Amino acid sequence: MEDLTLIGKHIRLEPLGHGHAERLAAAATPDPSLYKWSPVSQGVDEAVKYIETALAWQNAGTAVPFAIVRLEDNAIIGSTRFWNIERWAWPQDHARYGRIHPDACEIGYTWLAPSAIRTAANSEAKLLMLTHAFETWQIFRVCLHTDVRNLRSRAAIERIGGKFEGILRAHRLAADIIPRDSARYSIIAAEWPDAKSRLSLLLDHP
Repeated sequence: MEDLTLIGKHIRLEPLGHGHAERLAAAATPDPSLYKWSPVSQGVDEAVKYIETALAWQNAGTAVPFAIVRLEDNAIIGSTRFWNIERWAWPQDHARYGRIHPDACEIGYTWLAPSAIRTAANSEAKLLMLTHAFETWQIFRVCLHTDVRNLRSRAAIERIGGKFEGILRAHRLAADIIPRDSARYSIIAAEWPDAKSRLSLLLDHP
């Protein structure tokens, strides 16, 4: 997959790499209550493994991982990624046959340092990624999953226009090491203009 750098007013999403390990580890708090629903690396060794997994997925063509960098002080404040990237088997006589860009994907593995929570960082990261997905890749669908118990995350996804599709039972391993039921949401291309307006309003009036 391509290396992407996406730049907004508050943050920069830059390609995640081995050089981020120490600063990524420093961004994560040891307070387990903050990352109750998301697996977040604790310490440099775990951060290295986290990055290696993300890069292996990128090399396989199924993910594009980012470090989230705050523009104000150039501090790393978290991570996020495109993943579960799909390229559909278009017939040879179709206009989309042979294109290099994805047809569908998921946004996930998003976490923030304590100093970045309840700031513009998450909304702007979503705006940058969704804009790239729908307007550059011309993607049909972006999925977002969250632990069914994570009511705050579910409300945030709904606030930006994600449409609830249902519960996937025993879908993934949860952060607390049990089979996780996932709430599944999506935004499709026809819904993107409304979602973009919602995100822009959230950035203007956080």
